[in-house]
Amino acid sequence: MSTRLFVSGTLINGAELELDGDRARYLGKVLRVRVADRLTVFNGEGPEWPATVTRISKSAVGLKLGESFEAGTESPLKIHLVQGISRGDRMDLVVQKATELGVKRITPVLTEYGVVKLDADRAEKRRAHWQKIANGACEQSGRTRLPLIDTPISMKNWFGSKPVKVDAELILVPGAATSLTSISAPATKVCVLIGPEGGFSVAEYGDAEVSGFTAVSLGPRVLRTESAAIATLAVLQSLWGDLR
Repeated sequence: MSTRLFVSGTLINGAELELDGDRARYLGKVLRVRVADRLTVFNGEGPEWPATVTRISKSAVGLKLGESFEAGTESPLKIHLVQGISRGDRMDLVVQKATELGVKRITPVLTEYGVVKLDADRAEKRRAHWQKIANGACEQSGRTRLPLIDTPISMKNWFGSKPVKVDAELILVPGAATSLTSISAPATKVCVLIGPEGGFSVAEYGDAEVSGFTAVSLGPRVLRTESAAIATLAVLQSLWGDLR
């Protein structure tokens, strides 16, 4: 696969771009591109464009765009992952792998048993950090649409403002009587809730039940939060998405 690069903003067939800052440094210093080298660029809105390097300087790289095309790498299953925020780099890993596995939206939630605490300023900084991780995962995996990363919100507040009901609403519960693989296939949309290191509280499980979520399990073993997210998304895509 050729080098893929996310470029924010409007892209038009035949346009000439000049990249500076981090993008230019990445191309010039890390990838060491040369004039006439070819790569692929996308802006996260669907299509992607072949591009040719036209000029290189110490601070900028020029690109000439070709004709746009659709890569067909987006899953028909629209997955909304509501993930309890975990500490360290575990949440970074979840965002990266969820993006690679085709998730459409990630809502990081602050939970009763979660150890991460964020004020408004830090919450927005974390959202921006996770969005950059998702952008890089799209570049690597071939995706052309960026997943939406929401600003962290408390679990209780999310239940009070959650989106319109989707085709399937699931919450991962160790030991639940219903297995994930036994759920009826959703038409297009599924929302799944996964807890942080300490899991959800009794009250949070109760709120999920009142909100219409079905408790499901992944099997007899209790997985770490990051493992649970990756495994759940892989199973969902294998059952109803583009891994069938």
